[in-house]
Amino acid sequence: MELQPTLVILAAGMGSRYGGLKQIDPIDDKQHKIIDFSIYDAIRAGFRKVVFIIKKENEEDFRKCIGDAISSKVTVEYVFQELENIPNGARIPEGRVKPWGTAHAILCCRDVVKEPFAVINSDDYYGVSAYQSLYDFLTQPKQEKKMPFCMVGYELKNTLTENGSVARGCCKMDGNGYLESIDERTKIIKTPEGAAYSEDDGKTFKPLPIDTLVSMNMWGFVPEIFEQLESSIQRFFDQEVEANPMKSECFLPMEVGRMICEDKASVKVLSSKDKWFGVTYKEDKPFVMESIRKLKEEGVYPDILWK
Repeated sequence: MELQPTLVILAAGMGSRYGGLKQIDPIDDKQHKIIDFSIYDAIRAGFRKVVFIIKKENEEDFRKCIGDAISSKVTVEYVFQELENIPNGARIPEGRVKPWGTAHAILCCRDVVKEPFAVINSDDYYGVSAYQSLYDFLTQPKQEKKMPFCMVGYELKNTLTENGSVARGCCKMDGNGYLESIDERTKIIKTPEGAAYSEDDGKTFKPLPIDTLVSMNMWGFVPEIFEQLESSIQRFFDQEVEANPMKSECFLPMEVGRMICEDKASVKVLSSKDKWFGVTYKEDKPFVMESIRKLKEEGVYPDILWK
């Protein structure tokens, strides 16, 4: 019997740009968070287990504000992304407080996730159809020799904010709908002409087509990825932490891109007809609240999700 896929939620980010723990900040008058709508969509698509990747100090808040409300609907587990969870022989640079990145966060799940799984950000709204597409892919029999991954792609123009810069994985596809390569752009801004990105911390910007397909960290994986991520994290500490001890991060999209280049994985690109939105900055919240209100009016969601 095929194992039912799990939903893994990245929620260990420090929220520095937002100014607080945005994952538990309500976005409607019923105290729902964006993460509630994501879990609701995942459950109706067929997911029956949710794993939260959080910081240990946030566990009590997460259980009280999110986990306890859904524990009667799905199996809930918590995984902690700790600064101390590093390869043997590696060291934590003095003064480092920033997490090691999304690839490191996913690797922290290896002891509790033994089945195909989806990955999402906790502070992004992806839309109903995206979860159904992910679930359908993860439950289909596969015969490939490579690790069969998938991702849900969005056009860059639908993922920008008026309130600052964003990080996006810019994707290149082949003619068969598979990902060829992915470049992580950590500083993309909206411009009068469309969009632009910087590779020197905002000193200079280069134009970027607004129809560029980007990853919003909505992935589908098989558990074999963990072995590859162990190698990724070892290389990251050997090379990148040494070069940039305070700010370096091991990004999941870049490591997936590396696996594609090494012919170890294939990534089917799925599309969603729904519009993405998220709360990167506090100033984004009013737009998100209005969007959720409209979706409720249209009948996409009930007024109260967890009855």
